[in-house]
Amino acid sequence: MEIVVFLFWISLFTLFYGHVGYGVLIFLLGPFLFFFRRFSRKEIRAEQPAITIIVTAYNEEKILTKKIENTLAINYPEDKLKIIFITDGSTDNSVQLISQHSTIVLLHQTERKGKYAAIKRAMGQVQTPIVVFSDANSMLNKDCITYIVKQYKNPVIGGVAGEKKILHTTYASAVSKAEGFYWQYESLMKRADAAFGTVVGAAGELFSIRTSLFKELDDEIILDDFIISMQVCLQGYKIAYEPKAFAMEESSTSLKEEAKRKIRIAAGAYQAIGYLKNALNFLKHPLLSFQYISRRVFRWVLCPPMLIVLFLTNAVIVIAGSYHQFYNWLLLLQVLFYLFAITGWLIMRGGKQPGLLSIPFYFMFMNYCLVRGWIVFLQGRQTVLWEKSVRETSI
Repeated sequence: MEIVVFLFWISLFTLFYGHVGYGVLIFLLGPFLFFFRRFSRKEIRAEQPAITIIVTAYNEEKILTKKIENTLAINYPEDKLKIIFITDGSTDNSVQLISQHSTIVLLHQTERKGKYAAIKRAMGQVQTPIVVFSDANSMLNKDCITYIVKQYKNPVIGGVAGEKKILHTTYASAVSKAEGFYWQYESLMKRADAAFGTVVGAAGELFSIRTSLFKELDDEIILDDFIISMQVCLQGYKIAYEPKAFAMEESSTSLKEEAKRKIRIAAGAYQAIGYLKNALNFLKHPLLSFQYISRRVFRWVLCPPMLIVLFLTNAVIVIAGSYHQFYNWLLLLQVLFYLFAITGWLIMRGGKQPGLLSIPFYFMFMNYCLVRGWIVFLQGRQTVLWEKSVRETSI
């Protein structure tokens, strides 16, 4: 029974630290470290340096016109702004739509090798000191570039992560509400991560790096945004968080579509761990390793199986009947939590808003997708040629 109790406390600590404890810790320590951290005072000479925006678009004809208009409307000097759209493998009218705009550089080839391969090809055309990446289905605020480049006045900053917002309409689905809650939490954690040390991985909807820090890797990379931004950190730089630069994106139209998207992201996350072995080296990258393991490895690798371990060991201890009442109450709380999650799932399947029940549901949904993603990764079934998720069409 001692080993059961030991596993119980290990699983409880892992889950608490991975989902709550790390966040509390960096919220408490972040301001302290920020106050005592010494940055160089050297700054980029130009207040508005030349930048390049790279937009990857595969068969995005339905949204492409709006994305082009959105990109051209960005408030930044035209002589310092270069825009590249890359449409490799697209078989719709994407090429024709982009070709109508002389200010946009179009890169297209019939062969489709995946998003990261497309990004590498586009990076060969970049001659500006800063590059900004964005997805075709994400709409940016007009002043996003202005806020992003301000961060580069600090020479320690090697990249900037923008904020992702889930667009809610009058007819917003239950999926969009749940996903919106999740990204609000993610934004809060990115703010805390940045204050503590660095943002641990950026989202592809909107992020930026110094062009010189881009390192070419294999075309088979699935989670390109995460690996590109982490490679910046491994070179001794930090990723800043800029909430005033944001990308608006619609949610998936159904749980099935959202699960498909989350599973492929999870498979990419497990692949990324192999590419980022150096991020586990505490001796070489003490602060980055601490954040990476606490923020990503715990939640991706350790927490999902520990949910099962916690429940089973808790049940065994309660059945044994000779331990403190704490175990009884915790098992009851677990049962209630899972019942709330199932209820939220049933409500969402019916197309209705589950309210606060979306929190336990989405928590379990995320862990389910992580497990499925792990299986897909082990089986080698996730390719770089992602199948697009069907999204709402209100942008």
